[in-house]
Amino acid sequence: MTAPHKRTLRVEKLARIYDAEILPCWGVRFGKLLLRNLFVPDRSQVLDVSCGTGYPTIEILRRMSEGSRMIAIDESSAMLDVVRRKVAELGPLDKKAVFFRTESAVPKLSFADEVYDLVVCNLGISDMPSLEDAVRDFARVAKPGGEVRCTLPLAGTFSEFHDLYREVLVKHDKHEALDRLERHVARYPTFEQLERGLAAAELTGSVEVEEFALLFRSARELFFAPVIEYGPLADWKAVAGGGQEMQDVFWYIKEAIDAYFGDRPFHVTVKAGCLIGRKADQTLHDHEIPAPEARPARGARKPATPATPDAITTPLARAFETEDLSPFDSLDTSLPFPHDLDHATDDFGVHELASGDISFENDDAGGDPDLDAFADGKKRPHHLAD
Repeated sequence: MTAPHKRTLRVEKLARIYDAEILPCWGVRFGKLLLRNLFVPDRSQVLDVSCGTGYPTIEILRRMSEGSRMIAIDESSAMLDVVRRKVAELGPLDKKAVFFRTESAVPKLSFADEVYDLVVCNLGISDMPSLEDAVRDFARVAKPGGEVRCTLPLAGTFSEFHDLYREVLVKHDKHEALDRLERHVARYPTFEQLERGLAAAELTGSVEVEEFALLFRSARELFFAPVIEYGPLADWKAVAGGGQEMQDVFWYIKEAIDAYFGDRPFHVTVKAGCLIGRKADQTLHDHEIPAPEARPARGARKPATPATPDAITTPLARAFETEDLSPFDSLDTSLPFPHDLDHATDDFGVHELASGDISFENDDAGGDPDLDAFADGKKRPHHLAD
């Protein structure tokens, strides 16, 4: 036995915020792209990597046939507790089983080779050090003839804000910050990089791209919207620098947004990409398993610099990466693989691999400084040039 695990109340709060306010306008949009034309084989074994609070986990579970099993993993036990409750609300699973485990896919998945008929990852791959390594690892655990699907934001996402940010930094001679901005923007992979990821993993398939927009009524709403505040805002602050320098840059950004858009809404484009690949199987004929339907890609850009392992992470990711196990998780670090599950249980449903004690610490201390430009009653600093 191990000592009781601790999880902060802040992590619990972030999981609720993600599910209620970020998932509907972000995760669901990417998840629907992942689900499009998805075929789940009969009596399949499914792996959902970085399942979050359960989209598209629940939708895939609904499409699974009797005798199928899913293993859903996420590094956040608080996120997993949310999806557990959602699955419980579904009622009987009609002889389907789902297993949950707090586990990271970094540096690699803990599963054996050639186990799963379907491997999916909605948005989790963006937080991994290498896109190609992650896709190659997903392909490793897929069976011959199995499918891998991953979604992530592509180059061109938030381009309207990045262009405005770039203009502000150039205007005010913030050359070091400008270099940091270019490195940050280059972290969003291109269509061509996803195609290279498919090839490196020896998968046959396609990359689908779909655009949607996020609309904000003002600069203040932009920076306080949870999808931004718990998403790219930490990176945007780090680009600007620290202390007063960062505060000054965001004053300039606020004024630029107000000047350009006035009372009109400010929108940013999101380019959602979905990598769909099939692992080769010489024993199968093309007609036995539907091939991923190719769709014309839109908005592809020139290749950008690949993401680096030391990329800045968001407050949401930082909060979750240090948390411990949920009381529903096994103290053993290994999961029963699908070929072992019949020996683990003869029934079907929602399975917790073990249980343990848990205690909560009240830790609401914030890490990032507030933005002075959006504080009520805060005046523009006198030292800023007109």
